Amino acid sequence: MNGELFRGIKQWEFEWEGEKAKLPVFYYDNTSMTAIYTASTGRAKKLLPHQDMKPIELYPGRCLAAFTAFEYRKTDIDPYNEFSISFLISFGKPQIPGLTAARQMSRRYFTAYVWQLPVTTEIARRGGVELYGYPKFLADITFQKEKGWMSCDLVEKGKKILSLKGKVLQTSRGRITRYTTYSVLEDIPLAANVYVDPIEFVQSRDKGAASLELGAGHAISEALKGIGLGRAPVVYQFSPANQAILFAGRNLIDS
Repeated sequence: MNGELFRGIKQWEFEWEGEKAKLPVFYYDNTSMTAIYTASTGRAKKLLPHQDMKPIELYPGRCLAAFTAFEYRKTDIDPYNEFSISFLISFGKPQIPGLTAARQMSRRYFTAYVWQLPVTTEIARRGGVELYGYPKFLADITFQKEKGWMSCDLVEKGKKILSLKGKVLQTSRGRITRYTTYSVLEDIPLAANVYVDPIEFVQSRDKGAASLELGAGHAISEALKGIGLGRAPVVYQFSPANQAILFAGRNLIDS
């Protein structure tokens, strides 16, 4: 697998809690799948921790929630799995229903608040929490592939949070995509850039291409049931091979 994404990017090595670390973090070999659903803007807004975070709407009253399963096979912090639940947002400026989302899609540049980000290793959890303010916790995140489908189960302490299932579709070369993720650390909003090179990628608007099943009794699954998620995804993305760079978190003034 080529490494064009990493060329010309300076990494800094440093000691962190007695261990050697690097920033930005390189992710050399990954699989991911994403399903984007609509949700009630008013209800989802209650989950956002900062008043300047404005949910991006597909149309008035319905914002966008993204569910992404990651399998990181080779990284600077060793292999691990991750599951992101995020809301597309505009920070500090108004959004225009439909237009803002379409503009981000066409530019391949997305801005989102990461609401939950469970992982499978302690180093990934600790680094994300202490350096970025990401809401990370340890969980079981397992993948299965069978009969043209890939599924990911998210479970914490034996209690199912959700299952995401998507079709294994034929892929082609994708465009490099940038994400700015927003988080809050010690009551201070931070931003971090993520660049993804989707070496194998496909996007589908087929409502039957993916499905989301919420568990029962877990605080996260119950909160998701309360935001009025749509019955089917508006967009599904499948990338069996991609590479990524996670840059250091920064204060918002450092733009």
